[in-house]
Amino acid sequence: MTEVNPENSPDKSHRVTTSGDIEVSTYLKIAKGIGGEQPATAGEAVSGAKREAIIVIDFGSQYSMLIARRIRELQVYCELVPHDTPWEKIAPLNPKGFILSGGPASVYEPGAPLAPAYVYEGRLPVLGICYGMQVLSKQLGGTVAQGVKYEYGHAILHISDLDSPLFSELTDTSPVWMSHADKIETMPPGFKSLAYTENSPIAVMGSDNRIFGIQFHPEVAHTPYGKTILSNFVFKICGCQGNWTMGNFITDSLDRIKEQVGDGKVINALSGGVDSSVVATLIHQAIGDQLSCIFVNNGLLRREEAERTLKVFQQNLGMKITYIDASDRFLNRLKGVTDPETKRKAIGEEFIRVFEEEAKKLGRVDFLSQGTLYPDVIESVSSVSNASVKIKTHHNVGGLPTNMTFKLLEPLRFLFKDEVRQVGLELGLPEEMVWRQPFPGPGLAIRIIGEVTREKLEILRSADWIVMNEIKNAKLYHQLWQSFAILTDVKSVGVMGDYRTYGYLIAIRAVTSNDAMTADWARLPYDLLAQISSRIVNEVPGVNRVVYDITSKPPSTIEWE
Repeated sequence: MTEVNPENSPDKSHRVTTSGDIEVSTYLKIAKGIGGEQPATAGEAVSGAKREAIIVIDFGSQYSMLIARRIRELQVYCELVPHDTPWEKIAPLNPKGFILSGGPASVYEPGAPLAPAYVYEGRLPVLGICYGMQVLSKQLGGTVAQGVKYEYGHAILHISDLDSPLFSELTDTSPVWMSHADKIETMPPGFKSLAYTENSPIAVMGSDNRIFGIQFHPEVAHTPYGKTILSNFVFKICGCQGNWTMGNFITDSLDRIKEQVGDGKVINALSGGVDSSVVATLIHQAIGDQLSCIFVNNGLLRREEAERTLKVFQQNLGMKITYIDASDRFLNRLKGVTDPETKRKAIGEEFIRVFEEEAKKLGRVDFLSQGTLYPDVIESVSSVSNASVKIKTHHNVGGLPTNMTFKLLEPLRFLFKDEVRQVGLELGLPEEMVWRQPFPGPGLAIRIIGEVTREKLEILRSADWIVMNEIKNAKLYHQLWQSFAILTDVKSVGVMGDYRTYGYLIAIRAVTSNDAMTADWARLPYDLLAQISSRIVNEVPGVNRVVYDITSKPPSTIEWE
């Protein structure tokens, strides 16, 4: 339970003590004394000499990841951490400020998540967004109550203090996006109202040009000047320099890989996608022939994918690649498996076993490198505090066995997909690699609902080939984040050639997105959908019905499993 204790601090309006926590003075001493060992955060992804970061304290909002993305778009490193993350895991990032995210809880409910004490004790700037604003009010001495009227959607913000650095370059009115049911009833001592809306008399509050609370969401596109507000906070209030660039990332990564690997050996799991290709290129530039790349055909690839992938690798990567056909062992491992999570974990473990066997042929191998990205980590690992929940296990995160013999080398672990593509272009990879649509590590196994069999794989490969062929013919491939077919476990009655059929239902999925954390279904032309449907039911045996998935993420995920 966090309590406000204004009598025991020289800065009375901002003093916070947290019962049962390590004293904040101890946290600060730890930060000053940290040496070479880095915690398991993105600290290792940020340049040492130029290191600076904005930390987003995550309270479980569906928009939390967007905050981090918006800050990174300003060329400032930003990391999203659970609200109970200890200071010693954040200190190496050299935070310049904190953002408290939104969330589904109400601060007046028992057990509601609150900000750790170091957010306030370190005297760094703080920006509370929606629930984060209410957390500020609760912990610093104000009161929060349930609103008489809920405020969802578009609202007009009336700015009463344009001199505030938070509102630099804004006019006195601005459209914003609201999503809240609670309201600030009284502000903490030392705060004043900076803006209001029709339903929120205190829509923005601030103190000392250092701590701010805003009731709306600046990270969403529906708040047109939201990025300006975030920019003002990051640069004018936190004093960031904006040195998070992919060029700096590459330079730092090469040095870090050399230091981490030393004279050890690394095997890299190539999949054909941009992530593993960028990882392989980075590591090869850093350590040369100490790297061996392995491309495993798990029997779950699309038609002709193994052949095409090997050709592209051999033409562009300039490094030794070992090809392993492990189709039979993966299909045997998946026999009788229908649960999506079990599929993912089984595939993840089987990959490791293949790599371990191959590593024995190379002598001692110390590291396994993978193209793990930040969204993989976020979706696979739920917060300890349960402010947010696990969505699904990515085969290369939660699907890894605990007893594997390799250390992991994951230089892209804290990047978004668009950042990885920028790195790929900086490294000189061909656009064919960089702009390839994402393909999941578990492959077609998670696009077949239910048990994976050879028969179902052939049906899906044929349908998926048609989808990709028609999408490319329509010149839409690079406009879509992903486009593919799904073989459902539904069968339905049809009529073909005057005969009754009882065939599979194929679903088509095509989405637009920037990072896969959110996605919208693509408005494909009707004529294109008609052509895809006609070809599938005429050319793919066993299929007599095609449907189009028009669901966004959220509430759905992009993949069906």
